[in-house]
Amino acid sequence: MLLLSGCTARVAYERSTARPTIVSLNPCTDAILAEVADPAQLLAISHYSHDPRQSSMDVAAARSFRATGGTAEEVAALAPDIVVGSAFMAPATRTALERLGMRTVNFGAPATIDESIAQVRSLAALAGNPASGEALVRRIEAAAAPVPGPRIEAALWQAGGIVPGRGTLVSDLLSRAGFTSYPQARGMAQGDYLPLERIAVDPPQVLLVAGEDRGQRHPLLARIPGLTAARFDPSLFYCGGPSIPKAMERLRGIRRALAPLQPAGRGVGGPEPARAHPAATGTMARARLAAPTASGRGE
Repeated sequence: MLLLSGCTARVAYERSTARPTIVSLNPCTDAILAEVADPAQLLAISHYSHDPRQSSMDVAAARSFRATGGTAEEVAALAPDIVVGSAFMAPATRTALERLGMRTVNFGAPATIDESIAQVRSLAALAGNPASGEALVRRIEAAAAPVPGPRIEAALWQAGGIVPGRGTLVSDLLSRAGFTSYPQARGMAQGDYLPLERIAVDPPQVLLVAGEDRGQRHPLLARIPGLTAARFDPSLFYCGGPSIPKAMERLRGIRRALAPLQPAGRGVGGPEPARAHPAATGTMARARLAAPTASGRGE
């Protein structure tokens, strides 16, 4: 009876709206579809979005949707019109779903804000709700307006000590927020390793700590002259879409707090765990860089 009532509700929805039902298997498209599709359209999202360490959307909001592990059997039981996945969708899964009459559409990770905007519009069109897509695009465009004034050298320090290179979304975010790239100025590429020892002898003006590795909590960070360390939640650059306004708000806040310290760029204490103190630590930095951690993966 429950299965029949679910099917009846789905048919009634389709007849009343003429919009397709969707299952999303991609945590980045989960966050966008939750904003641009009607809730009844989105039959399920990926299990990643229910995990605070991996979600790119508010976890409480994510848990209002059913989640799947991404298997063809789970998706087939929901019988959506469209399955939205990523470039990593297994070919066998895609073939199985298409044989059952479901359309599959895969989306990659956007490398720029403009690419993310295009992705929002594509997903909104797919959901049959372009107006909601344009509302999200306007929020992104307003948040991504370039920050004027002197530029500050920054390094985003991810788990494992790696740094982003050119052609990544977070590099675009940093540039628009008024930062120059410390790793790129030193010839480093995407995924290159930046050791703590190099930071100590050649520090950037600001180190954005995006992780909880032991080295990222090392007390040496509190004693490096000329270094300002600030927390930057990894959930803010995993995906584009609605993460962009949150990321830009955080970066703008850090940028504004650093302005009074220029050009000296005086150092502050090392970062504490992101959940307890999302901003930079140390007496001066705690006063200047305090800001709430954005919700999401880890978000």
